Amino acid sequence: MGRDHRHQPQLGLSHHRRRVADDARGGLGPGDQHRQRPWPHRLPVQIRLCRRQARHRRPDQGDRARDRARADHRQRDLPGYRADAAGRVADPRSDEDPWHGSRHGDPRGDAGAPTFQGVRHHRTARRHSHLPMLRRRDADHRHHDQRRWRLDRAVIRLSLALQGGGAHGAFTWGALDRLLDEEDIEIAAISGTSAGAMNAVAFKAGWAQDGRRGARASLAWFWARVGAITDARWSDWIAALAPTAPALARAIEMSPSFKIFDMTTRAFSPYAYSSLLRNPLERILNEISFDAVRGPGGPALFVGATNVRSGKIRVFSGEALGPKAILASACLPTLFRAVEIDDPATGRREAYWDGGYTGNPALFPLYNKDLPADVLIVNINPLYREDVPGDSPSIQNRINEISFNSSLLRELRAVDFVRRLLDGHTLPEGAMKRVLIHMVGDDALMNDLNIATKAIPAPVILARLRAAGEAAMDRFLIDHKQDLGQRDTVDLRAMFS
Repeated sequence: MGRDHRHQPQLGLSHHRRRVADDARGGLGPGDQHRQRPWPHRLPVQIRLCRRQARHRRPDQGDRARDRARADHRQRDLPGYRADAAGRVADPRSDEDPWHGSRHGDPRGDAGAPTFQGVRHHRTARRHSHLPMLRRRDADHRHHDQRRWRLDRAVIRLSLALQGGGAHGAFTWGALDRLLDEEDIEIAAISGTSAGAMNAVAFKAGWAQDGRRGARASLAWFWARVGAITDARWSDWIAALAPTAPALARAIEMSPSFKIFDMTTRAFSPYAYSSLLRNPLERILNEISFDAVRGPGGPALFVGATNVRSGKIRVFSGEALGPKAILASACLPTLFRAVEIDDPATGRREAYWDGGYTGNPALFPLYNKDLPADVLIVNINPLYREDVPGDSPSIQNRINEISFNSSLLRELRAVDFVRRLLDGHTLPEGAMKRVLIHMVGDDALMNDLNIATKAIPAPVILARLRAAGEAAMDRFLIDHKQDLGQRDTVDLRAMFS
C-alpha cells in the first residue's frame, strides 16, 4: 500500500507510519474496535472491516462482496473530507494526505481526485460506505443510506400537494417531519385539502415563527391536540404492545361508539342537529396565528374547498386564508353543515363542502411559473384495493376514496397530456410548464385501515401513521432525492393503464 491516499482502497485504514506502529504494539486484529483520536473538521463515518484482515481488499485481492457480506461495522473518523456549513460543498483540502498537519504525517500528496469521489457519483455497489448527513438532532447513520447524497448540490426547491383523509393525515405529519430534516430542500409552496390543509396551516404557522424547528413543533402541537401521543417514550411503548393495524381498525369499527356515530350520520342530516354541534377542529384552528399563516415568510399556501351551488373548486390563498377557509376544506357534508364564506367574485355568501370532491388536492395553483417544477404528492387515499367491499361502511369508504382520488387523477392526466405535447414538439418548449411529479404513500397500510380510523383519532393508529409517513418519506429521499429537479419519479401512463 502506498502512502499516497489516491492509491488506497476506499475507506482503507490509516497508512501513517506512527499509527501503524501503535496498532502493531496493541495487537490490532480484524475483530477489534479501531478508533483514531478526534481531530478538527473530521466527520464520523461507518466503515466495515473484513473478517480476515484490517484493510479492505483491492479489486485484485479477491471477492470483496463475499467478505463485505460477513463484515462487522466499525467506527472511525474520516479525515480530509467535510461539508461546508454554508454552501455544502466539498472541503477544498479533501485532496490532502489523511494525516497532513504541522506535526503529524507524511508530506502533502500531489493534487488529484478526492479519495471519496465515489460519493458524488453514487456508486451503488458500495451500499454501506457512505457519509452521514447531519440530521435534526445528531448524525445518525442508522436511519438512511447516504450513498446518494451529493455534497456539491445546490438547494432543491419543490412544492407539496397534501391529500385529505381525516385522521389518516397523521401520515402526512410524519412525512413532513422527515422532510424537514433535509436542510438543502426548500418547500416553496403547499396545496392542501381537508387534513392536508390542516397540516399545511400548522406547518406554515410554525415556519413563520421559528423556521424548520418551529414547523416541526407546530405540527406536533396540532396533532397532540387532535389526540396523538407526541412523547416517543410513550408512543413507542404503546404501539409495541398494541394489536396489528387491521385488528385495531376492525375493533374501532365494531365499537359501540362508532356504531352509534355511523348510524346517526346516516339517519339524520347535520341540519337536524343543533347549531351548537360544531366541528371539533374549530377550537384548535382558533389558537393558530393566521396573521403568520397569511404572512410572506415560508411557503405559499393554497387551500381548496368545493362550492356547494356551482360544484366548482375555490382555492383560498393570501388574505383569504382563515379558520373558516380551513374548516370549509374539511367539511364533510354528512357530518357538518356547509361553511359559509363571502365570495368577492360573486358578491354573495357562498356555502362550501370538503375540497376533496373537486381537488384532493388541487395541483393547478402549483403550476405558477415562479414555483419549482417538482410537485411532491403525499398520498393518503389508496388508489387500489384488492378486496371488494361488502358491508355498508366499507362501501361508503371506498366511494369516498374513489371520489377523492378522481379529481387528482384528472389533473395528473392533464400533466401527462401536456408533457406528450411538449415531447412531440406540438407545443414549443416553454409554452406550458413541464411539471415533474413525485409521490409518497403507503397503500399497504392504508388498505389495512378503514373509515373508522379516519373518523376516530386513536392514539395508537396516529402513532403508527406518523411512523409510516416518516419511513415512506425516508425511502423516497434515499431512492429519488437525486432525481428532484431532473425527472419524474412516477410513471403516469402506468398509473392510468
